[in-house]
Amino acid sequence: MVIETLSIKVMRRLSRVFIQSLPLCRGIGTTGHPMVKTGQMTGIRQMTYQPAGRRAATVETMTFDRLRELNDGGTQRADFHVLAVLDAGHGSVTVDFLRHPLQERSAVWIAPGAVHRWDDIAGVAGHVVLFVPTAPVTPATRELVASPDLVAHWRISDADWPFVDTARHHLLLEASAPPGDTSTELPEILLSALIARLRPPHAEARSINPVFRLFRSSVDAHFREHHDAGYYARTLGYAPRTLTRAVQQVTGRSAKAYIVDRIVLEAKRLLAHDRLTAAACASTLGFSDASNFSVFFRKATGMRPGAWQATVAAE
Repeated sequence: MVIETLSIKVMRRLSRVFIQSLPLCRGIGTTGHPMVKTGQMTGIRQMTYQPAGRRAATVETMTFDRLRELNDGGTQRADFHVLAVLDAGHGSVTVDFLRHPLQERSAVWIAPGAVHRWDDIAGVAGHVVLFVPTAPVTPATRELVASPDLVAHWRISDADWPFVDTARHHLLLEASAPPGDTSTELPEILLSALIARLRPPHAEARSINPVFRLFRSSVDAHFREHHDAGYYARTLGYAPRTLTRAVQQVTGRSAKAYIVDRIVLEAKRLLAHDRLTAAACASTLGFSDASNFSVFFRKATGMRPGAWQATVAAE
């Protein structure tokens, strides 16, 4: 087991956002490859949003040049949102086991809790915006930010690009102003404008379906304890058929399938990155014992938890 602890100097390197590495179990890179060339496993770097100084900034910005200085190729998990707008260049970012090739005029959105890694970004130009979940000020953007299943990467259309570019640079300008010269609300207002202009895929369908919004939030809060769709229907006060129809309309999946996918994602995170045993995963995810969890995982993925974990570690 390799445990990584960052020094105070390293913690101060991320603009006003401090990176704090907690002593975590060894993990696997999200592409399945070892995170160091020697084949040894290293810890997931836990990043915590802690703005320095008296001004409690909820939005921070940096260039990809700065990100490259800080990026060591390791796997990270943050308690804040990471939103990137790419002007040019190619590379990749892996978010929760899915690798996304980066391209010019595209956006990346990494939600809190998602395990991610930046790769091959030497030629990428653009900006990264870091913000806490409560930073957006409009109801629509707050609802979008609260979504537990945000799209990780998408191409910005030619028609939207001028608006996105303008919104981004206005935010950058205000974020760079001296603390005494700026209203604390302006960065949050401009962040909301940028999010609205970015138009993440499917955002409109999600925002106009109140049943799905409530279900989504409830599942994200309670999936470790409650695995059946009936619980969420009763809790939210909807007939099971109504709930399933709403989820199907937005996601193309049944309510039960949505819950299963959420549990499986968390199980994969725990198995691959935190290196938990099947028994520990069962306890964390609300299964009565390791055997029940193993049956569930195998039905969902086609592999037993230990076999899947070993396969990922060997790649």
